[in-house]
Amino acid sequence: MRKRSTIPAWAALAFALATTPAAAQHYGPGATASEIKIGTTTPYSGPASAYSAGAISITAYFAMINDHGGVNGRKINFISLDDAYSPPKTVEQIRRLIESDEVLFLVNPVGTAPNMAVVKYINQKQVPHLFVGSGATIFNDPEHFPWTMSWTPHYASEGEIYARYILSTQPDAKIGILAQNDDLGRDYIIGFKRGLGDKAAKMIVSQQAYNTSDPTVDSQIVSLKASGANVLFIAAVPKFAAQAIRKAYDIDWHPQELLSSVGSSIAGAIRPAGFEAAKGVISAAYQKDPADPQWKDDPAMQAWNVWMDKYNPHVDKSDYYAPYGYNIGYAVVQILKQCGDDLTRENVMKQASHLDMELPLLLPGIRLRTSPTDLRPIKQMRLVRFNGQRYVLFSDVIESD
Repeated sequence: MRKRSTIPAWAALAFALATTPAAAQHYGPGATASEIKIGTTTPYSGPASAYSAGAISITAYFAMINDHGGVNGRKINFISLDDAYSPPKTVEQIRRLIESDEVLFLVNPVGTAPNMAVVKYINQKQVPHLFVGSGATIFNDPEHFPWTMSWTPHYASEGEIYARYILSTQPDAKIGILAQNDDLGRDYIIGFKRGLGDKAAKMIVSQQAYNTSDPTVDSQIVSLKASGANVLFIAAVPKFAAQAIRKAYDIDWHPQELLSSVGSSIAGAIRPAGFEAAKGVISAAYQKDPADPQWKDDPAMQAWNVWMDKYNPHVDKSDYYAPYGYNIGYAVVQILKQCGDDLTRENVMKQASHLDMELPLLLPGIRLRTSPTDLRPIKQMRLVRFNGQRYVLFSDVIESD
């Protein structure tokens, strides 16, 4: 576990700003009396293109806000660039956003490896790097990266949740692991093994990796079946999660499947795998599932459905990244409202690091909480099981360390 830091330099500056009389309006790069410029990178193409539904949904949320007059009278100009989930391309696009477009801040750039490639540069430039689309632990490190804030619950903590569930339900399980060969997969495995404790070496009988450049994971699934595993932990993005679930089904292998939340989208992974093939898959969630009938009369979900029909009709309502983008858009607008007319990068970071709020599509009992020494907005999840049609909640709120 990383050592907790002292309050970083920008936090001290934010305190000074808060206690010093400010001019009526104070603008940093990307902000004017009529516009707020925000940037992101996302894989509109490439092996993780399913994630682009998040940026599309954030764009749609800001379009709704702009139609209603913007934030404090300013319209949001959201510049969303394709990086194809390729770190070199991410470097190029982030540099463009900061140096050419001069955005006020970045929100939800997607991917562990892509963000790893730019996190040092972004922090050197002192640009708020908010709600990163990755649960890698490095993106909650205010001592070294005080301008970077995660969104997704940490992969290691989620992995530990799955391990604890297996210990409680199948203590003699033989476990196979399929994981992406980067920090995403490694963090999930670290947490999963931590959750198993001293039983990890005995219970894990096979561990297979894949690269995002691989065409399929068929050979890995065949090897995992041959190991005799009766539990399969899949730490993968939607494309490869779908392949893994489908291949296991096709070779008549039916382990208990645990699927990382980042690969659990019904539209991106479950439907391509086949509903019958995915029946019984367990994952973890922190946001409401639009397909769950318990939210049918929920005012927030009703408002979301109206918004989807009007502003976001090209994204499937069953896509995990439709409510995901809506929640992020909502949180960003709240930060901007709190900034008022002090639209500097320092004040944006100050507001983002002092959140304590509910979001319309988070599960009950889960809320955003941040501090200058803990930049994880979401720390809680609940287990869900796919019943052949939708995910069904079956656990209480689980807090992650």
